[in-house]
Amino acid sequence: MTPRTLGSLRRSPVFVTLVAGGLLGVGTSGCPGADASEGGATDGPKGEAQGRGRYERAAPPENLVLDGIPEIPASIAEAVRPYAEFRSARFLSWHPARREMLIGTRFANTTQVHRVTHPGGARRQVTFFREPVGWASYQPEDGRFFCFLKDRGGDEFYQIFRFDPDGGPSVLITDGEKRNEAGPWSNSGGRLAYRRLHSDEREAMTELRIVEPTDPVTDRVVARLKGGGWQVSDWSPDDRTLLALERISVNESYVWLVSAESGETKCVTPRRKAEGDPATQTKVAYGASRFAADGKSVYVVTDLDSEFQRLARLDLESGQYTFLTESIPWDVSAFEISPDFRTIAFLTNEEGVGVLHLLDAATGKEKPVPELPVGVISGIEWRENGRDLAFNVDGARSTSDVYSLDVETGKVEQWTYSETGGLNTDGFVEPEVVRWKSFDGRTISGFLYLPSRERFKGKRPVIINIHGGPEAQARPGFLGRNNHFLNDLGVAVIFPNVRGSTGYGKTFAQLDNGFKREDSYKDIGALLDWIAARPELDSQRIMVTGGSYGGHMTLAVATRYNDRIACSVSVVGISNLRTFLENTQGYRRDLRRAEYGDERDPKMRAFLERASPMAHADKIRKPIFVIQGRNDPRVPISEADQIVQTVRDSGIPVWYLVADDEGHGFRKKENADFQFYATVAFVREFLLGE
Repeated sequence: MTPRTLGSLRRSPVFVTLVAGGLLGVGTSGCPGADASEGGATDGPKGEAQGRGRYERAAPPENLVLDGIPEIPASIAEAVRPYAEFRSARFLSWHPARREMLIGTRFANTTQVHRVTHPGGARRQVTFFREPVGWASYQPEDGRFFCFLKDRGGDEFYQIFRFDPDGGPSVLITDGEKRNEAGPWSNSGGRLAYRRLHSDEREAMTELRIVEPTDPVTDRVVARLKGGGWQVSDWSPDDRTLLALERISVNESYVWLVSAESGETKCVTPRRKAEGDPATQTKVAYGASRFAADGKSVYVVTDLDSEFQRLARLDLESGQYTFLTESIPWDVSAFEISPDFRTIAFLTNEEGVGVLHLLDAATGKEKPVPELPVGVISGIEWRENGRDLAFNVDGARSTSDVYSLDVETGKVEQWTYSETGGLNTDGFVEPEVVRWKSFDGRTISGFLYLPSRERFKGKRPVIINIHGGPEAQARPGFLGRNNHFLNDLGVAVIFPNVRGSTGYGKTFAQLDNGFKREDSYKDIGALLDWIAARPELDSQRIMVTGGSYGGHMTLAVATRYNDRIACSVSVVGISNLRTFLENTQGYRRDLRRAEYGDERDPKMRAFLERASPMAHADKIRKPIFVIQGRNDPRVPISEADQIVQTVRDSGIPVWYLVADDEGHGFRKKENADFQFYATVAFVREFLLGE
């Protein structure tokens, strides 16, 4: 076996353990259990935790680079094995002619497309790729094929392929080079709209395109549009017009009509001016949008004249809005109209919990919804018959599974029953919503998971796990591997929703923008005060962790509150906001500037440098674990390299784990497994002192 090191760190005095074998994934989305679905250790010497007599260490996969990480005992991998064997399932697509569906789940190393022919039926694997498949959709005419998306090594330069379930190789539909994202099928079913992003230019540009997947040479550009925030939402009933969304930031977006033939564009949600000041623009955000049956109006989700996202019907000629969910003081997070246009299904995000609603499109009145499992609901999609509605549900005690609701009879059916590693999840910890006052008197909330008081006595050590985004939200989904910390190690876990999180109104979501960035760091400082006042929590044993923006927050907390934490784990985290903005993929840059500030402005550039963890890295005096995918297009590996080298030069213990075949977070099971083994070893040594 040839030792492998990181070139920029070869002169490091820290001992480097280099072995070939298996890795762990930490989720980077707003859901606490984002990493749960791909848990599991593989059999054999690469992913399995072997016991004494065969192997004394857990061997990482060959695509991992370990720097400063000691050998991980096989006993750790063996102890956490059940928590790495959870599976999950997510709905992908209904078959247009038969009552069956495609789902995404993992049997081996990556999530692939599976077919389920009836509720509770066996999952038959359809695709077999090394890279995960995250989206798939049947052609809606007769379902003789489906299209799917796949990237390479986590680079997120997705390509669209056509797959014939009856056999034959997959056919590449897109260019094979740039980032492509699938949109909706035409109502006639023969054409697929999608967007192509150009990131190799000084100014980001999006192409809205249309293709007949049965004949890739039909691929053509409909419109070339400035910016990287465009996407196609829907086709008009006559298939002549596309409904498109232009996203400037989480707080600002616009709805457009685009001719499917000429590419002519028209904004139907024009910029609004603030009252009394015609030069000041009032920002309005729009989310999901769909044509109504008449093609003369559209349904939209918007925070227009409201703190929260409401569902409305917009008359395209008059520009008048009819709001349909005024009585609900929460965000409408998603909606879908039945194919017969009779019923609208929509989801509300009620302090993290997902609630399904049904609305009569003709009367605007809500229809009754039967009792559903409590948790995070997502992925709603109607079957062509207009009565079967598919969706996913996951909660603290149940990994994500697929359900359907017959809206006429009220019958709820569970289509998948995902494995839980042989563990009885009925005893898993349910979260408690907790709140604390921050430095400015504003109330911040989060989810607290406490270990069993019967099994674990005394003050409990704490892991603070901060979500990414920044404009995401920690929600009470399935914790997956994190349950090991609660159930076996007796560690409490807190998922805070600091200012800037969505789900609490648009004002709250803007409280960390630009020059207000450091206020979100202070929210964690206030959380540390709150922990110190809780008799069941040990303020002397706190670890902070997070992925993506949560990784950035982790580094910020490690610099500002070094004396109040024991250690930290940063996953694909931003270490310098200025260098991040300069080096993230071009199609993302303007969207991120709207959140963090424009680094080209001298005053903002100076602030970004001053506020970033890199400017204070000398204050990190506690052990740190940094995890990174080499192909990350969002937070480039240079962000991890620079913080690792700087902290290591101070003589602080630094563990550094890089996956050569991953991007923004680890999606391959063997990688995710080893990352968790190493994280548990880090927790046991530096948080628990074992």
